Amino acid sequence: SLAEINPLLITEQGNVLALDAKMNFDDNALLRHPDIKEMRDLDEEDPLEVEASSFNLNYIKLDGNVGCMVNGAGLAMATMDIIMHSGGMPANFLDVGGGVSEEATKNAFKILVSDKDVKAALVNIFGGIVRCDLVANGIVKAAKEFGLKVPMVVRLEGTNAELGKKILKESG
Repeated sequence: SLAEINPLLITEQGNVLALDAKMNFDDNALLRHPDIKEMRDLDEEDPLEVEASSFNLNYIKLDGNVGCMVNGAGLAMATMDIIMHSGGMPANFLDVGGGVSEEATKNAFKILVSDKDVKAALVNIFGGIVRCDLVANGIVKAAKEFGLKVPMVVRLEGTNAELGKKILKESG
């Protein structure tokens, strides 16, 4: 998807040397390129990004301190904009996707609370295909298993949102 060569040097003899190069590949295309997938060096990647990719979650570490867990890239971008508009800085981009399950929510929550820079968290779920009750159950299970050391705001709208809110409220 991206090849970056920087710096590029031209010697006095007219030879061109690439002094540094970085390449990024679309994860969805790697299935068609096992030769490239084989070259992946996990030591060069953020450990939380590696863990997220093992759960098929889209996670990118950012410089802020407000953790975000959202379903859908568009909602994730809008959520990060709202955080910034309100004076905060997002700590991550974490998209759990459109078919998120209880287990995927639990895994995403683990990644979210593992980031030492996260001082507060915002979960913003719009349940079209996603069932908000499953997300709520995943959050409750994850909070019990991994602990919740930061304030968290959860917004659930859409399919089974009222049930999801009830699950969260009754969880203690």
